[in-house]
Amino acid sequence: MTENKRRQQQASVLRVFRKIHRWTGALLFAFFFLVAVTGLLLGWKKHSGGVLLAKSYTGTSTDLKAWLPIDSLHNLACKILHDSVSPDLSLKLERIDIRKDKGMVKFVFEDSYWGIQLDGATGNLLTIERRRADFIENLHDGSILDYYLGTSNGQIKLAYTTVLGLALLLFTITGFWLWYGPKQMRKSATNRKLD
Repeated sequence: MTENKRRQQQASVLRVFRKIHRWTGALLFAFFFLVAVTGLLLGWKKHSGGVLLAKSYTGTSTDLKAWLPIDSLHNLACKILHDSVSPDLSLKLERIDIRKDKGMVKFVFEDSYWGIQLDGATGNLLTIERRRADFIENLHDGSILDYYLGTSNGQIKLAYTTVLGLALLLFTITGFWLWYGPKQMRKSATNRKLD
């Protein structure tokens, strides 16, 4: 293969990669922007002064034997949610976080991103938290659409993360080649002049 033919092939590959890079970026710009902003916020959530992620408060005892039964704590959390936030909210739990080392139990409700922190021993309210970081995480990974559309197995999240992951991989490969390819072409042109 002649040097000129090889150079034309390299230029052709560069044009194809540039086109793929440009079109992928144009089509997925809003998604990349959303992932970048939400990823940045999630990285800073513990350093947001309680705006994105509520502080975990400390209860009176770390001895589980001194704690109220979980079902009693759960009933208290449900009552507090309905009395203090809204009686219309669902009491369906997303999870229960037991923080033995802090003497605290956190009830995270599925509906509207609310959490209740209680003292494990006394059942006293430590804080009512708006779980903004959970909302941001659901935006970040696309599961917010599964939540609002009621899909059963996270199909939208799977499709969303697959498309964005493959697009990022494609961006990395084409971006590298758009940087490296011209260097190779210049190097081969310089070598040819020296011969």
